[in-house]
Amino acid sequence: MSCLGFLVSSFMAIALIHRAFGQPGDQISGWEDGRATFYGDIHGNETMYGACGYGNLFEQGYGLETAALSTALFNDGAACGACFQLICVYSKWCRPAAGAIRITATNFCPPSSTSPTPWCNPPQKHFDLSQYMFLKFAIYQGGVVPVKFRRVRCHKQGGMKFQMNGNPYWILVLVYNVGGAGDVSNVKVKGSNTGWIQMQRNWGQNWLTGPGLVGQSLSFQVTASDGRTVESDNIVPPTWAFGQTFEGRNF
Repeated sequence: MSCLGFLVSSFMAIALIHRAFGQPGDQISGWEDGRATFYGDIHGNETMYGACGYGNLFEQGYGLETAALSTALFNDGAACGACFQLICVYSKWCRPAAGAIRITATNFCPPSSTSPTPWCNPPQKHFDLSQYMFLKFAIYQGGVVPVKFRRVRCHKQGGMKFQMNGNPYWILVLVYNVGGAGDVSNVKVKGSNTGWIQMQRNWGQNWLTGPGLVGQSLSFQVTASDGRTVESDNIVPPTWAFGQTFEGRNF
């Protein structure tokens, strides 16, 4: 790229960043440098499920506005549910004046010792987007583009969801559709016959506790990475069954 071309692209990147400020108080962190690629086809079938524990992303409200995060960003699954704003910068493959895209972290992009382009290896901060989202701000043939990114608050429709999985010996609760910071750092559960019980992160946003809660109504306390806590009292009736999903309060 020529010096003039670099200056022009730099001014355009600065202009796009100023345009992307969003709602007041929306940003959680400042802008950082990273890269983005895409995986799967335009329909996003390959982006479903994944390392965060989510299932059908369309049914769970995430759709195709998602990304798999590299090791440096994934934080062993603690970043699942976090929302990011990305801008394509400094590349001929950026769509002119495309502006920013917003995605939710729903998967992990693993490191590789054999790939000729190990974008997701530490310490690189990398987003492997759904193809649908990549094409919002970059051209398909580019394949990989530099980005500016930052954490932003998640805006979700409806309440926080609690999917009950497991068996009578242990209960695994998937927490999803989380607003605010989006990524959950702590979960407690209380039965109608118990006090608050500390749950443990099993993987992604699946939270584990032991036996003894079957047949009780359940309440949840959820704390996000920004320290805010929301309590949803008696949202699960005593007649609950494994496989059911219940809705609580949101941030």
